[in-house]
Amino acid sequence: MQHYLISIYQPDGDPPPPEVLGPIMEGLGEWNRRLRAAGAWVFTAGLLPPSTATVVRVTGTGEIVTDGPFAEGKEHLGGFTVITAEDLDVALDWARQVAAITTLPIEVRPLARADSQG
Repeated sequence: MQHYLISIYQPDGDPPPPEVLGPIMEGLGEWNRRLRAAGAWVFTAGLLPPSTATVVRVTGTGEIVTDGPFAEGKEHLGGFTVITAEDLDVALDWARQVAAITTLPIEVRPLARADSQG
């Protein structure tokens, strides 16, 4: 079995109003319940807004610490789930479900295996 990172990208700005966000959160809760029931769930986390980020860079002359996201953009990583799946097709099926619930872009990426890293 392979682990996959399912990343949810959301637009910058205020969250949608409760009447829009409520059904999305209910759908995500149900998706998480199905994921757990299937034995595919490993870990889930939502992230605070990009404005809460701190970036650390080390240069030849020292370190630079700045507030805010590493990259400015119109979308940001809002949360993620790590799953275990037999293959990419299965992981993509889970991602399609999240995309249908949220109508947001979903990225699927396999995690490197600890035993394959030199």
